[in-house]
Order: sequence, then C-alpha cells, then structure tokens
Amino acid sequence: MNDADGIGARLFVALQYLLPQHGLSRLVHALTRVRVRWIKNGLIRAFMRGFKPDLSDAIEADPCAYPTFNAFFTRALRDDARAIAPGADAIASPVDGTVSECGPIRGDRLLQAKGHDFTLDALLAGREIARRFEGGQFATIYLAPYNYHRIHMPLAGTLTETWYVPGWLFSVNRTTATHVAGLFARNERVICAFDGALPFALVLVGALNVGSMATVWHGEVTPRRPRTLASLPIDAVAPGTAAPRTLAKGAEMGRFNMGSTVILLLPPGRAQWDGSLAAGRIVRVGERIGAFVPPKLTGP
Repeated sequence: MNDADGIGARLFVALQYLLPQHGLSRLVHALTRVRVRWIKNGLIRAFMRGFKPDLSDAIEADPCAYPTFNAFFTRALRDDARAIAPGADAIASPVDGTVSECGPIRGDRLLQAKGHDFTLDALLAGREIARRFEGGQFATIYLAPYNYHRIHMPLAGTLTETWYVPGWLFSVNRTTATHVAGLFARNERVICAFDGALPFALVLVGALNVGSMATVWHGEVTPRRPRTLASLPIDAVAPGTAAPRTLAKGAEMGRFNMGSTVILLLPPGRAQWDGSLAAGRIVRVGERIGAFVPPKLTGP
C-alpha cells in the first residue's frame, strides 16, 4: 500500500470536507499581503525552512527584500532564467511543476489518477467549447509550494474567452487526486480559451489555501463574490493590468498566489506530446513538451 492509499491519507482527505475552505483561503489571502516587516519576514523564513525554494534564478534573490509574502511567492525570474522552446510547432510547458497525468482525451474523458477520470463538460462547466477538445490531448501539471508560480503561454495565441467557475478548494496533491472523484472539475477554477495556429485552453485550478488566481488581463479573479459562474470581459480589463489579447509563446498570462494545478487542453488530430512526457516528469516553463501539425488543407 502506498502513502496515497494509507489511513493517514484518507484522514487528510476527510478533514478537507470539514474545513471552511473558502474562509481559510481568504484568511491566507489577507495574511500573505501583510506588510508588517516582522510578520512577513517570519512567514517567509518559515517557508524557506520548510520548502527550500530555489531563488538563484529570481530577479531578487533576497527573500526578505520582498514587501509581502505574496510578492515573494509570485517572484519574477531573470529574463535568461527560462529558455522558450524554439520552433513554431513546439509546445512549451506553461509552468514549473510535476506532470500529474497526460495523454489523449478519450471521447470527453480525462484521466485524473488511477481509478478516477472526469469529463470535459464538467471541467469546462458545460460550455460548448468542450466539443472542440473531445478526442484531443491534455496535460495536468501540479505546482508544488516551492515552484515558480507564474503561468506562461504554451503557444502564441489570442484570448477569445475567459470564465470563472465556482467550486470547492480541495488540495490538488497526489493524495487528494487519488481519493476525491472529479477533483479538478469540482474545485474553483479560471478557464482561458485561445485561438491561434493551434487552438488551446488553459484551466487554472484553485486549491486549499490558494488565496487568489490572477490573469494579466483581469488582475485578481479570486477570491470572488458572488461565487457564481461568470464570463469575464476580454476587452475591458482591470486598471493597471491591460495586456494585449494576443500573446507570444512564453509570455506571462497569469499566476497562482499559492500553489495549484494547470490543465492544458489541445484539439484532436493536431498535436502530440513528446515521448518523454509522462506522469511524474518535472517540467519547467518554456521546456518543449510536445508539437503540433498544421491543419490539412482540402480542396479540388
């Protein structure tokens, strides 16, 4: 029996049903923005001891130089810290993290973990765009607390639609994914759809203690009230966060203010993952994870 199946794991999952998930996340949201020096430095030092993140590629390598814990957590990297996969056909990893699962979308079903799957329709909250990805490809990438937490474009694309889906805030680690059916379609999430040489969607999945998810177009999307399904504007954006709707591969498109998961969706017959991409693989922003082919031309 592995750790994910043990009694401790089951108790951990059961406890999450009892926690005031959104209330706890709002508390974390407030605490991570405190500017009182001894409080924010205490939080940062405790995090450094517990998770030992690598700051060697950050623009600011002194953890206590950041004005808040959240600024430290969402720290920017040096321009030369991540090479973006060259070639117009190369698909780049949108985040630093660990691949949870990846592979074909079988009909409209995606694999969550051994014994669990979920549907595109549930993940995308019943939007018609789900049809676009049936029979396509998916990659689910988990961001641990020590990872870099900004999200980048896997391909060049133009934002066509963004929507917020309310939900639970279960942890998204391997243990919870093993025991909570439909986890990624139950948690709160922000979904961004793009058009380009290859249409794709990025699903930002919230999680326990994820006090906020943000995009470069909308600023902070969560925490949100009311927590109801909502389309987000793609032309009118939050003050100070204006970004072009079309972004290059590798450009920043969002961030997690605490750790979570990203799901990348690709349409059928247009892309394939590299043979080395598999559950458990560690990836970094910009690293090549697959390739796409142009659509077949039809005519006389």
